[in-house]
Amino acid sequence: MSTPKKRPVHYTLSTHWDREWREPAQGIRYALVGLMDRVIAGLEDGRLKGPFQTDGQSILIDDYLEIRPERRAQVERLAREGKLVVGPWYSMPDELTVSGESLIRNLLVGRQAARALGGEPSAAGYVPDMFGHTSQLPQIFAGVGIEVGYVWRGINLRAERNFIWRGADGTELPCHKFGNVGYGTFAHQVNRGHEPDGNIEDRPAELVRLAREFLDQEAAATAVDAILVHDACDHQEWSPKRYELLFAEFAKSRKYRVVHTSLDAYLRELLAQRDRIKTVLEGELRAAGRDHPVADVVAHCNQWVIPGVLSSRVRLKQANARCQTLLCHWAEPFSAFAAAAVGAEFAPGFFETAWRWLLQNHAHDSIDGCSPDQVHKDMEFRFDQCRLIAEKLTVDATCRLAANVAGEVTKDELRVTVFNPLPREFAGVAEITLEIPTTWPAFNEFFGFEPKPGFAVRDAAGKEVPYQRLGQTMNRIRQRIRPTKFPEAVMSHHVAVGLFVRIPAHGYTTLTVKAVAAGRPTRYPAEPALATSDRSMANEFLAVAVASNGSLTLTDRRSGREYSRALTFEDGADIGDGWYHGIGVNDQVFTSAASSADVALVHNGPLLATFRVRTTMNVPAEFLADGMVRSGKFTPMTMDSLVTLRAGQDHVEIRTTIDNPVDDHRVRVLFPSGAKADTYLTDTAFDVVERPVALPKDNHEYRELNVETQPQQSWTAVFDAKGGLAVVADGLLETAVRDTPERPVALTLFRGTRRTVFTDGEPGGQMRGALSFHYAVMPLRGAPDRARLCELGQQLAAGLRTVQLRAADVLIHRTTGTLLPEAGFLRLEGPAVMTSVRETAGALEIRMFNPQDKKISATVRLGSAGGREKRTPEVQRIDFEGNPLGSLPVVKGGVTTTLKPKEIVTLRVK
Repeated sequence: MSTPKKRPVHYTLSTHWDREWREPAQGIRYALVGLMDRVIAGLEDGRLKGPFQTDGQSILIDDYLEIRPERRAQVERLAREGKLVVGPWYSMPDELTVSGESLIRNLLVGRQAARALGGEPSAAGYVPDMFGHTSQLPQIFAGVGIEVGYVWRGINLRAERNFIWRGADGTELPCHKFGNVGYGTFAHQVNRGHEPDGNIEDRPAELVRLAREFLDQEAAATAVDAILVHDACDHQEWSPKRYELLFAEFAKSRKYRVVHTSLDAYLRELLAQRDRIKTVLEGELRAAGRDHPVADVVAHCNQWVIPGVLSSRVRLKQANARCQTLLCHWAEPFSAFAAAAVGAEFAPGFFETAWRWLLQNHAHDSIDGCSPDQVHKDMEFRFDQCRLIAEKLTVDATCRLAANVAGEVTKDELRVTVFNPLPREFAGVAEITLEIPTTWPAFNEFFGFEPKPGFAVRDAAGKEVPYQRLGQTMNRIRQRIRPTKFPEAVMSHHVAVGLFVRIPAHGYTTLTVKAVAAGRPTRYPAEPALATSDRSMANEFLAVAVASNGSLTLTDRRSGREYSRALTFEDGADIGDGWYHGIGVNDQVFTSAASSADVALVHNGPLLATFRVRTTMNVPAEFLADGMVRSGKFTPMTMDSLVTLRAGQDHVEIRTTIDNPVDDHRVRVLFPSGAKADTYLTDTAFDVVERPVALPKDNHEYRELNVETQPQQSWTAVFDAKGGLAVVADGLLETAVRDTPERPVALTLFRGTRRTVFTDGEPGGQMRGALSFHYAVMPLRGAPDRARLCELGQQLAAGLRTVQLRAADVLIHRTTGTLLPEAGFLRLEGPAVMTSVRETAGALEIRMFNPQDKKISATVRLGSAGGREKRTPEVQRIDFEGNPLGSLPVVKGGVTTTLKPKEIVTLRVK
């Protein structure tokens, strides 16, 4: 008789290495060094018969070699031999609290780090612990050659290990879904890693029984022939004794042929039989954990999607958004433009360093704000390093461009170059703080109560530009740096003005500010002003009225539709932690519906009007754990909002500051839409997704409740055929459309919580002190322009920037080339969204995506500012790692490409 064919089993060894979580990175690294020492010893002496996976990330190796530099050559050899499988990530990120561009850069850095060690980066799409999965991850993985995913959270599949994940654009990713306890299922069921006392290797008979049961369980659940046994769990090491016992037992098996391999080896066998996988899941994978824990761990999945991380420790989310914006919309593109236009050199290592600082904070337990206070204090330092590098690169690039504009600057002139970071023309009212030399003349009103610097502003064509004077702060200091001199103090009067500017796409315009004769007033007509009363304002698109409780009534003057009670604040208890918004049984949810508000008109003129609305709510001081109720002590909490409407603007911009005085609560701002809608739209990484308003009817039967709050990158829109609202925010990642007749958009501002993992509670999560938020509300007339809302989110985050140069400054920053006073470097035409422009490998790399459900055409037009000689470039479509996918013709300075629905496209221009 022939011997029955044994079913192949791939045993893979790893750990799950949260770089920082239950304690700070330095404490966890102390354990990492010991773990890696013992792994390397096992690889070298042969006790380990196969490779070690570095938990899907390369940063473990960096952290290890920083302490053990003498082992670099040994680690490189093990990587070359495939005994250390590194990557593909740099750090294991969360997918929903960082940008899509950051996910790509994380993969690029991680894969390059593996190659720098001499090995090949892992091709395993390892994402087993992310708190839900973004809809575009299959396409992102495909862009770097990753063909198989390893997942767990966000998926309710019972006893089923394989499925096809169809991403937003249709890219299909065959996946292995880990078992009941995810990546740690084997460590839980067989190794008994969750049992604090005793070691399973000291009970060999039980170990053998559990291993056999596990193999049979996985065999029944796996659609392909090959079975995966993944031996890893949180910060857990391999046990040489247990490993030896297991493989001695595996060798005796008549049913299974077990080999210690890698996730890469397993994926090749899975791909060969992908036609056996019948289950298909589409789009986002964010299902709440459904099944309740039972004794039968085979049939039930214990996954949790943990949605509360979207709004925990909001300062971290805001800092991250600032860094991402600085890098992707300022430092990278304008460094590339300056290099091309005036030969301004920059060291690429600055960008590499800045991104590494940032990506270290993208580890899921870091950016998600669910760790002890010290972890998040350490993150603040990293954000600062990234921000400082990106800011310096941005200032240098924009100063060089501004200084090389043709023409000289006289002693009574100030050159103000205004930059636009988006690939569309900016035409609107800008607020600019001019740095007027203190030596310039001033004028006074009436009997000389307050001197006002007098100056005129001319545009790039030499035409005088009327401006609205908004405020001034006198005698401010900055430094002027010359390479061979001590720093020089430069004094200025800071005068804030509003004025209309038109700036080319990804470009600049030059304003000349000139002193006027002493005593001559510089004023412009103040009428017709936008304020229509002491509590209302209007432009050609919108009318805004402030109610006595501080809420707003918006009227869309085009449609006549009215939206009342906008800017209503809500305060409820939060008894949760960084992972979850905890809802108390005895909660009391307060709103500002009957609050008092102070209203002041701050700015009023023909260009913009701003009201200051100070809404004060009396809210419970804390949540009392002994009685599980909100405190009976009430504390005033003031929401101080600047509400601005500009001429020609179809949305209202709001900046809210809250000096948070209380604990254990969540604060949201509500915008009732009145839309007759059952679904709404939000933007996510490289996508716009449609979500249901209502929660599942059987939500009460879930183990982990579905919640109304959902992720966004920058905007949420709810609408019907005739109207609706879009709310756009900078660095605020959690919104909801409430399932009430008014269909309000609820934007979470912050959560304050006291619980932190493995502590008795810490103060950092309470978000005490000053908090600032920047957001906008736009009335809609039906379905929104998706690309427009994405770009409004970018504009809200990036703003405009100015470089202000006196004659001495021009001499410091001028290099070569004579630039036009107004120019654009790159323009996008068509309903695509651009996310990245940078110089890499001597070429310009441009990335954009299609947010539509239909195919579109987009054209990138390459501009010129004069300066260096230009030639017709060569343009290719490339994957995310720069591998060519085909050439595109350049016609009349532009290159046109077709984007399939939800497709991400990367171009190389050389």
